[in-house]
Amino acid sequence: MTIHPSAYDSMRRFAAALVAFVGLAGPAAAQLGDLLFAPKTLIDRAIEARSMADIARDNAIVVDVNAVMVDVGTVSVSTEIYEQRLLVTGLFDDTAKYEKFRKGVRAVKGVRKLYWHVVLMNEKDRKAKKLLGWSDVLVLRTKAGARMVGTRGVADVNFRVTADPFGTVYLIGRARSAEEKKKALARAKDGDGVRKVVDYVVVRP
Repeated sequence: MTIHPSAYDSMRRFAAALVAFVGLAGPAAAQLGDLLFAPKTLIDRAIEARSMADIARDNAIVVDVNAVMVDVGTVSVSTEIYEQRLLVTGLFDDTAKYEKFRKGVRAVKGVRKLYWHVVLMNEKDRKAKKLLGWSDVLVLRTKAGARMVGTRGVADVNFRVTADPFGTVYLIGRARSAEEKKKALARAKDGDGVRKVVDYVVVRP
């Protein structure tokens, strides 16, 4: 397999961001799981029906977003991307950090479309709404993604799944037909704790 030069560059920048992040102490270290979990690695993505250049562009964007996450020190943000369409979910209780993160993400180059689902909410309101803890959100997301795998008629490599503390599951990617999209959305919804599914799937053969 030949890897496009820009892919090597995105890998290099990802490694640099990861090293910088691991050097942090305190709550920010909890973000390490997200850095490793999302997006899929270049090797995983190589089997997708996309060019390496397009895949590299996605990875480069996520590297830059992860750098913003490291800079802000957030532990409650998740990102997914497909064809430069960037989906960001999360929860902040600090206005300054929220604004810094929002400004940083919007400054990232190469994003064709930004789906912003980051919420600013104080601790009192969070407790009143009985939101999921971040570890529970990761479980919800992981299970939803696992349901894509092995589903007949669904090319899971073309989909990205994430979730938020409100019990919402988000699906982004590309379906080869309306029927495939219908199946994928059904699988995303079919799980304990899923209250709502947000659809950012495009249909394109």
